[in-house]
Amino acid sequence: MTTANALYDVPGPKTRKRHRLYGIASTVVILGLLAWILYLLFDTDQFTYTKWMPFEYKGIQELLLRGLGNTLKAFGLAAVLSLALGTLLAVGRLSDHRPVRWLSTLVVEFFRAMPVLVMIFFIFVALKVQPLPALVAGLTLYNGSVLAEVFRSGVNSVERGQREAAFALGMRKTQVMSYVLVPQAVRAMLPAIISQLVVALKDTSLGYLITYEEFLHAGKLIASNLDYDLPFIPVVMVISPIYIGMCMLLSWFAGWVSRREQRSPKTEAVDVAPAEPGTLLPRVQ
Repeated sequence: MTTANALYDVPGPKTRKRHRLYGIASTVVILGLLAWILYLLFDTDQFTYTKWMPFEYKGIQELLLRGLGNTLKAFGLAAVLSLALGTLLAVGRLSDHRPVRWLSTLVVEFFRAMPVLVMIFFIFVALKVQPLPALVAGLTLYNGSVLAEVFRSGVNSVERGQREAAFALGMRKTQVMSYVLVPQAVRAMLPAIISQLVVALKDTSLGYLITYEEFLHAGKLIASNLDYDLPFIPVVMVISPIYIGMCMLLSWFAGWVSRREQRSPKTEAVDVAPAEPGTLLPRVQ
């Protein structure tokens, strides 16, 4: 006899057997797909020594490390500036002053609708800005606008009674935002913030289109080398895991921040002493 759960019924023996069959079938399909991909790679001579030889040279290694450093530099600047711009625009969208709210909404909607590559090219070509500032500016304008909506919706997602109770205690709007709404909204916003920062990290690869020497640009230089039989697939197999690892590191950092915040004295539950019998008030005659 199965027991019920709050969200679903615990599967019975037949259902568990069916799930195991589904799992086995899925595993077989995935392994078959991986085997087919490996066959194609070996069939097209992607694992030959000539194609992997470039990574043995110190100059190639330094080129990749320099590109990785430039990618992290662009991402770091874009992430900090995007968070700052997103906060500023979110405050504007939540303002009680109508002109400020309208202006912030116009800025957010405009830069959210503009393709990132168009903004980067416009800043680089029309404004004649250097590659790094052009890349950072384009990423900041787009991701900052998206983060502004994340911040605004996160604050608005807090239960309305929290806001009303804070105002009833005589707190000003700045105090309500700083001490009541934002601390509660951060937990809900954190996954979306990290997701957007991952987007910013991946979009740094657009820098190679404006000759910024980032990680993908370094890989492109290696992959287009005729002396090594155009090692495009080996370059992808080297660069892709590094991008995936950086994105996973961001996700791990978000989880660490979330766990640390839950252990914070400001968010931990406070132990309340059990009720004890007190002195009885005298009866009023």
